[in-house]
Amino acid sequence: MAVPDFQSLMLPLLKLMGDGRERTQAEAREGIAPGFGLSDADRQEMLTSGTPRYNSNVSWALTYLKHAGLLESPGRGRYRITTRGRDVLRHPPDKINIQFLTSFPEFITFAKTRQVSEKPGPQPVLPDIEKTPEEALEATYQAWRQSFSTELLERVKSCSPGFFERMVIDLLLAMGYGGSRRDAAEAVGRSGDEGIDGIIKEDRLGLDVVYVQAKRWQSTVGRPNVQTFAGSLVGQNANKGIFITTSDFSREAREYAARIAQKIVLIDGVTLADLMIDHGIGVSDVAAYTIKRIDSDYFDNE
Repeated sequence: MAVPDFQSLMLPLLKLMGDGRERTQAEAREGIAPGFGLSDADRQEMLTSGTPRYNSNVSWALTYLKHAGLLESPGRGRYRITTRGRDVLRHPPDKINIQFLTSFPEFITFAKTRQVSEKPGPQPVLPDIEKTPEEALEATYQAWRQSFSTELLERVKSCSPGFFERMVIDLLLAMGYGGSRRDAAEAVGRSGDEGIDGIIKEDRLGLDVVYVQAKRWQSTVGRPNVQTFAGSLVGQNANKGIFITTSDFSREAREYAARIAQKIVLIDGVTLADLMIDHGIGVSDVAAYTIKRIDSDYFDNE
């Protein structure tokens, strides 16, 4: 099942804390997890920042409950229910969410403080009620990346065959293939049909080779194309292949590549653009944002 959003965790957390015990975040996470039937895979689902989504959502749920005065922190990293929290549990709502928390003045103050800006103009009163700050940042990044990936792929499709050849070599080298650039350039050459093909080293030591075929095509690559490529591996004394296209592969082509003896990796246009972004080919950094968390070990030495 999907990891519950942070608002869905608030009421279960408050009920868990209703026994008056102090709990750490880890204890709170474990205390409510059984009620959601989360699998190990669900618990390990990661945000882009590398934080497990479930852990992050519990952390923010506890933070919001604390700033609404329903929980307090009697010690570093520990939480306990307050008198106000007990009052809420006497007649609990169907769900505790951001809207419910706005009935407490401390939470309104917290929400406004989080969004203080030096820029003039009106400021929004409340945080995004659907996402934690980490989730909102991730959603914005993923939307930007999808748009940027589409723009990058269109640029690749419009480049010359010679440039496309150099770009593929640059990408393979950045991914760790080909040894030196000279080795790669000698091994991978133009095929004369809007693409390139050749043999490239799998690693810098040349312990194995990979047959490469890259096509700057608009039309979908079908099974016959992949089947021909697979047959050429035998003639090239290669058991591994990479088929790159700026378009896409048909379902039949993907199914064929998945069941044959040779190991063939199919890289479509969307994946090609993603790899270029990940390995810094044809793109440059504009800005970087680092997500930080509190170092509990540092404060333990206080």
